[in-house]
Amino acid sequence: MSTESKLIPILRDGVHIIKMVFYKELKSHLSAAYPEQGAEYAGRLAGIVINDLFATPNDEEPFATFARENAAVIEKEINGIAKNFGKMNIALSDALRVQFLCDDLEGINSQQMLTRAKEVGILMMDREIPLPKTFLNLARKMGIAHKILDPETQPV
Repeated sequence: MSTESKLIPILRDGVHIIKMVFYKELKSHLSAAYPEQGAEYAGRLAGIVINDLFATPNDEEPFATFARENAAVIEKEINGIAKNFGKMNIALSDALRVQFLCDDLEGINSQQMLTRAKEVGILMMDREIPLPKTFLNLARKMGIAHKILDPETQPV
C-alpha cells in the first residue's frame, strides 16, 4: 500500500472533523436564527448547508425534499458563512482544499466545490495549501476544543 493511499483516508478524517466542528457552530447559529422552526430543523439545515458547501449532497429522502423546499434559506446561509463564521474561514478553506486534493488523487473532479467556495468568500485565495501534518494538527486541535476528539487519543 502506497503512502499516498494511506494518507488519503487520514486526511479525509481531518476534513470530517472540521465539518463536525462547523456543524456544531452552524447548528447553534441556525437555532438562534430560526427559533420557531425547532432544533430538528436547525440540525437538518446545518447538515444540508455543509453537504452543499462540500459538494456532497444527500439525495436520500427526506433530505432531498427538505433541500428543495428550503433552497432559498440554504443559499442565504451559504452566502453568509464568510461573514457569520469568520473564525472558521481558515479551517474551512483548508478542509475544502484538502478534500479537493483527496478527490483529485482518487479521480474525482470537485473543482466546482472550490469555485463555489471562492464565489461566496470562504476560500482564502492568498492562503497556502496546508501540508498534511499542519492540516491534521489543526483538525485535531479543533476536534479536542469542541469535544469531538478525546485529548488522550494519540494522533496518527
